[in-house]
Amino acid sequence: MGDSSSASYIRMVHHLIEKCICFNLNKEECMDALEKHANINPVITSTVWKELEKENKEFFETYNKDRVERNIEEETMQRIQKMLSDAAASKTDDDEEEG
Repeated sequence: MGDSSSASYIRMVHHLIEKCICFNLNKEECMDALEKHANINPVITSTVWKELEKENKEFFETYNKDRVERNIEEETMQRIQKMLSDAAASKTDDDEEEG
């Protein structure tokens, strides 16, 4: 690869990482996605991601913190939905027993 084609390849990986970030993927999920869908070596993705983290430290600190908070919120919503469906199933069982 020449210098210009290497640079354009890295720009493409950078662009794809930005797409992954739009979908709230972490570095490992992004590495997997780009390997599977764009045939990009995970080492390349990891290297470009690390460089982006160095250049945009505050963004990635906030991004990672927000991802953790979103995951906690999602887990909480799943637990609430399960409790509600369990309660509804239990009420249905109670209604059947009374009938």
